[in-house]
Amino acid sequence: MQDSRPVAVGIDVGGTKTHLRAVTGTDLVADHIRTSRGWWPHDPVTAADWLATLVGEVLPSHTLPSAVAVGAHACETPRQCEGIRLALQERLQVPCLVVGDAELLVPAAGFDRGVGLVAGTGSVAVGRSADGTSLQVGGWGALLGDEGGAAGLVREAARAVWAAHDGGEAPDALGDRLLAAFGVSEVPALGGALEATTAPSADWGRHAPVVFEAAEEGSLPARRVIADGGRALASLVARLASRGAFVDDVVVAGGTILSRPALYSAFAEALFDAVPSARPHVLQVPPVDGALTLAQTLLRPVDR
Repeated sequence: MQDSRPVAVGIDVGGTKTHLRAVTGTDLVADHIRTSRGWWPHDPVTAADWLATLVGEVLPSHTLPSAVAVGAHACETPRQCEGIRLALQERLQVPCLVVGDAELLVPAAGFDRGVGLVAGTGSVAVGRSADGTSLQVGGWGALLGDEGGAAGLVREAARAVWAAHDGGEAPDALGDRLLAAFGVSEVPALGGALEATTAPSADWGRHAPVVFEAAEEGSLPARRVIADGGRALASLVARLASRGAFVDDVVVAGGTILSRPALYSAFAEALFDAVPSARPHVLQVPPVDGALTLAQTLLRPVDR
């Protein structure tokens, strides 16, 4: 006998992998992870087709979704997300919601409101104003921003090495490690090596471990880069607070900050100074749980 209970579908589309989880009531219907190859959020119809195909392939035969919520990587503005939502809802003919992937963190952690802060390859923070308007700060990419993310840390480490070189200092552990990482023999060549990369966020970000290794070896410039990165992440929360967002609970995710205690400690200390009321929380569950929570809210009757 076919289960007639509604099926809630949550999807976390990340930069490298996509996680779909579906439930009916408390029963798991599907839990599937695949690469995000082919995800193109800049065209709403293409994005909606990609998502609808995913749902059709992953849900069991003869099982249709009742509501779908998506946290989408590179969905950077409410208008962009709304375009995908409308196209997906037209395809599936069920209630849909599409938000940026960082917006999954707060509901995944079990909070109704707060800030989602991601520091992975890049960095971004999201929150909502008192009237529910979505707010995003940071996330400007390796060339212009992403302070505290892996790519931003490497960029600032290179700047620190150049500054020391211009001051007549020989490379320390940070300089030596950066030169080796980028395959150059002297500091002046670092600029060309960074500029020669075709995908700065990924190509720079993969060298972030050398910053932390140099700090552990005693490099003061490396330690300053990490401390500055932590302060930059805290400043994202402070900017949201200045715009009226609820910031008492800050849910933190991202491979860089969660795998590097030095960066997390720098962030937590700076956050206490910048926004004393804010409490950081490390996300303990997959972000897709947030998408599933949002999907389940779409199934609730609207109060009239």
